[in-house]
Amino acid sequence: MNRTICTLISAVGFLLAAASPLQAKRPNIVFILADDSGYSDVGCYGGEIATPHLDALAENGLRFTQFYNTARCWPTRAALMTGFYAQQVHRDALPKLGGGGRGVRQSWAKLIPEYLKPHGYRSYHSGKWHIDGKVLDAGFDRSYCVNNQGNFFTDKGNLVDDVPLKVPADETGYYTTTATADHAIECLKDHQTHFAEQPFFHYIAFISPHFPLHALPEDIERYRDRYLDGWDAMRAQRFAKQQQLGLLDTTLSALEPEVGPPYAFPEAIKELGAGEIDRPIPWDQLSEEQKRFQATKMAIHAAMVDRMDQEIGRVVDQLRAMGELDKTLLFYASDNGASAEIMIRNGGHDPHADPGSAATYLCLGPGFSSACNTPFRRHKTWVHEGGTSTPLIVHWPDGIADRGELRHTPSHVIDILPTILDVADVKIPDDESTKERPEFPGKSLAAALKDDVTIERDALWWLHDGNRAIRSGDWKLVAAEGQPWELYDLRTDRAESSNLISQMPEQAQALEAQWNALLDQFSELAKKTSDEQSAKKRNAKR
Repeated sequence: MNRTICTLISAVGFLLAAASPLQAKRPNIVFILADDSGYSDVGCYGGEIATPHLDALAENGLRFTQFYNTARCWPTRAALMTGFYAQQVHRDALPKLGGGGRGVRQSWAKLIPEYLKPHGYRSYHSGKWHIDGKVLDAGFDRSYCVNNQGNFFTDKGNLVDDVPLKVPADETGYYTTTATADHAIECLKDHQTHFAEQPFFHYIAFISPHFPLHALPEDIERYRDRYLDGWDAMRAQRFAKQQQLGLLDTTLSALEPEVGPPYAFPEAIKELGAGEIDRPIPWDQLSEEQKRFQATKMAIHAAMVDRMDQEIGRVVDQLRAMGELDKTLLFYASDNGASAEIMIRNGGHDPHADPGSAATYLCLGPGFSSACNTPFRRHKTWVHEGGTSTPLIVHWPDGIADRGELRHTPSHVIDILPTILDVADVKIPDDESTKERPEFPGKSLAAALKDDVTIERDALWWLHDGNRAIRSGDWKLVAAEGQPWELYDLRTDRAESSNLISQMPEQAQALEAQWNALLDQFSELAKKTSDEQSAKKRNAKR
């Protein structure tokens, strides 16, 4: 009798344990990445563009106020997906060592799906790639790879599961932002049908609002005259809203009329006509033709962000219909700040075609880019705050008790991989495959999902196209290419307006030494692995 009772108690205990939250399915993970979207483009970060779906995710989740990227598209994607600084994995250049958009990762620099797959996850990719290697080779089960980044209105050049698409000659009705969401939704539906018992990781990388400024006519129409008051007024309005939201304790940065695009294409400026201007001078100094041209470009940018939000809403609706939204840890961020670039690529620019149509090639430029990056200085490619600051919205009802709150800890895309592994309870085995891999530089943000705590770390580090920076605590040392260091106290000066380097030279020297030490460390790693890769290639030829 006693033995029978003990057996029954043990069985009940086992069943209760099996039903406990600790034994539940690991969370689904969705990471949504925008391209060239500024810090204040989303409504809940100060913008006037209609982004109700992202705003709703923030209202029911968290907003990080000091989250950073790498200031450029491909380094950010490498850092996000590997958990390492792009320079550590050959995906951004180091002095005299190369690396960058054509760099090849080391074998130990695995992507997120490769860590998740042994734990039952299926992984999906929809949108831009811009990482070395094929998508499916990196652990993804399905992919829609948008390689055509010069025309939003055709599927030509894109791939499905690493196979080039065959596009009909009479192709109509295509728009890449919608197609990216369509593929994501298709993957989610298929997952529900065939793999409902497994968790999933979905990386959705929209190209919007990257140039060329291409948008649907009905979306452009909503914003056509919205920006005729100019970038000065837009910056002031966005900053006022940011203050009301309690996002930032800073001043508004000053416009820098002397700072134009990061790369000069003077012939493109001429071809674009008299309405183009490549400096963010005060709005009242522009001609009427320039005002209309610039306001139209901003209207198209806004239309692209608006449409992206609409498509994100469709993805969220699909998660909700599956009963998976509450169980899904969802992130939204941008790969760099808004872009000051002005160029003409791909099919060229027809000045007589409707702005925003496939025959046009327009870029936002430094005036409205400055406004999209409100309240910060500079743009994409620079490592001042305007180039590296991004919204981070995190939504996860099952894992986040707080709703609509802010998180102030400084954090970076290198933190996403350790955060995902932490919340998914994934331990990386210590075996032969991990011996050569250095320690991850990022930190798990899991604690910040629970409370507004500061994640302790030594520093965050940047280098891109000669622009360099380091942040330790609230101190930031930063320099544009070929320019001297500047020192800022970001506790009250995220706008980087008051350079303290002459008042605090010792603080600057300490940060510079720290920046150089990390440069040396990353260079040593890159040189070692480059030498090893070269040796393997030589041996393979023998």
